[in-house]
Amino acid sequence: MDFSTLTPTPAPRAVPSTAVVVGENLPADADAMYDAFTRAFAADTLDEPALVVTTSGSTGKPKQTVLTAGALQASAQATADATSSQGAQWMLALPLHYVAGAQVVARSAFAGVRPVITRSITRHTPFTPEDFLAAAQRMHPGARMLSLVPAQLHTLLDSHNEQVLSELQSFTALLLGGAPASACLLKQCKDLNVNVVTTYGSAETAGGCVYNSRPLTGVRIHIQEPDEHGTGRVWLGGDTLASGYLNDAEKTSASFFQDTHDNRWYRTDDRGSLTNGVLTIEGRADDVLITGGIKVSARKITERLEEHAAIREAIVAGIPHPKWGQMVAAMVTLTPGASAPQIQEFTDFVASALGKPAAPKVIKVCERFPVASTGKPDRRAIHQMLAQAAAAKDQL
Repeated sequence: MDFSTLTPTPAPRAVPSTAVVVGENLPADADAMYDAFTRAFAADTLDEPALVVTTSGSTGKPKQTVLTAGALQASAQATADATSSQGAQWMLALPLHYVAGAQVVARSAFAGVRPVITRSITRHTPFTPEDFLAAAQRMHPGARMLSLVPAQLHTLLDSHNEQVLSELQSFTALLLGGAPASACLLKQCKDLNVNVVTTYGSAETAGGCVYNSRPLTGVRIHIQEPDEHGTGRVWLGGDTLASGYLNDAEKTSASFFQDTHDNRWYRTDDRGSLTNGVLTIEGRADDVLITGGIKVSARKITERLEEHAAIREAIVAGIPHPKWGQMVAAMVTLTPGASAPQIQEFTDFVASALGKPAAPKVIKVCERFPVASTGKPDRRAIHQMLAQAAAAKDQL
């Protein structure tokens, strides 16, 4: 693709009153959303905005991502095709203000079957095995679908409840996204015969558009300026793309483009490689940490930590430091039943594979990660906790 010929996309200026608008501080009703999406899919044109997803940007200014009925329908059709789940009933276990939660309702409307709703879609009610079981037992026989974030799946598997496992095994597919899933979690699901499908995407792509590292039907992937290892910035294209950010010309023109063949593209913040149609995400474009003048990859450090038998999940961050520039820090949760070794063992484990500069100077062990209202790890809170731990260490 010739990036010099791309034309920035203009921002959407307005949305019809019929569009569903979701956000963390906005009221949402799954039944009303289902009805709205059903009407949108039956309309004479699919070019009208049908969903606006409001998210807080890194600068604190909210982004309102606009998705047309056509984008939602293309996503729903591609998901059904990829998972052989045409006409399936979905369980809604994700918050409605999160694109993955809204998409469960949209896919349900496309299938013509209302979803079964867990109590935990509100922020005040935690997701529990009991909540999952109660919802699963209300579902129709036949094809059934479920979308979760890794923390929710851990909650179900950690219950060691045979009935929970039996219900998980009965789903046609379990879409897992929102945060990277550890290799240990994926292996556990495979061993237990739970059909997990990892997803990659964002609100800008109508949720997941790459399943198990392969693009859905109609989705295009391009790697910009790959290095000697084939790794570069990931661009995504296809019919599932959002129209842009509502009334935000600057952000829209920096992220959404059209090529000379009228193909639309979204410039992600991720780096990855594409080999024989398989996309490997290496991390965010800002994933590289520079500590003591040496570049290290936060993603590779995370993956190495999660290879340790005692660690279930890890999140790595760079903490500003007057001497090192950035200090490598990590928060980890432990594998249930595993004995907690000395922190130095984790540090040595990373250093043995990636070199001493990559070894975290601070490692904070917790029972579970703090989570945002979407159920995903709250990286801002985690960064603050690691910064506090680093400051306390410097004062010793």
